Amino acid sequence: MTMEEYLKTQSLKKEKNKIKLFKCILGILCLIIILFSLYTIFKWWADNYKIRQINKKIEENTNINNNNKQGELVNPPKDKNSNYYYYSNIPFYQVNFSILSTLNEDTVAYIRMRGTNIKYPIVQTNNNDYYLTHSLDKSENKAGWVFLDYRNNINDLDDNTIIYGHARLDGTMFGSLKNALSKDWQNDPDNYVIFISTPKENMIFQIFSIYTIKSEGYYITTNFNSNSSKQEWINTMKKRNIAKIDTEVDINDKILTLSTCQNYKDGRIVVQAKLIKRQKIINK
Repeated sequence: MTMEEYLKTQSLKKEKNKIKLFKCILGILCLIIILFSLYTIFKWWADNYKIRQINKKIEENTNINNNNKQGELVNPPKDKNSNYYYYSNIPFYQVNFSILSTLNEDTVAYIRMRGTNIKYPIVQTNNNDYYLTHSLDKSENKAGWVFLDYRNNINDLDDNTIIYGHARLDGTMFGSLKNALSKDWQNDPDNYVIFISTPKENMIFQIFSIYTIKSEGYYITTNFNSNSSKQEWINTMKKRNIAKIDTEVDINDKILTLSTCQNYKDGRIVVQAKLIKRQKIINK
């Protein structure tokens, strides 16, 4: 074998070894990706299973009933033909908080929204991060929980009260808030109410705006320095509305904002409503 042939043979061996090494590394990377994907799927399933178990416990142990007692109308319009009066005749929901409070002392309210799966205790802590990754029982869970903005006080409503929840693919948390974007949902007038209950009172909110938007801070402003700034904000929120509803809103109204992510990106699905009726709970 000549020197040239020897060098050529060695070169071919090196190339084959490089190809083998590349295939080996590629195989290991593929295996890692497969294992990571399987782990992610399992973790997603486990998180959802935990949420279903918690929801089952809530439904079995929490009494939620219609309450037909009269409440106080909030900022009623002068126009008696306003759809406000249709929604103000809807009965409250009465929630027993005795069990909910034992499940988590951070529980401050309960929310229910027609035409969705949203019927959850609302929790609140001193930041807006904890319940993004923790469940009602405070265990780590990527599904998180439905929570009130730490800046708000549910017992003394701000100009704008904000509630957040993850948009889970299985429809839990605020995963079904996207229903409000559909024409079928919007064509049912009975869907345009949100029920909030606390240990101290029951409330009904009438929806006035439904929209999607990129992440921003303006729509989650909690209070305004002047009537003009609040009116400007209300006008902006109403202009964003994509549903065929014409709900009167003015500076005297207390606003409720529900917010969730859209497509796991920087988009947001937003539903906003105004308080129309409240009922104080007298503890005997």
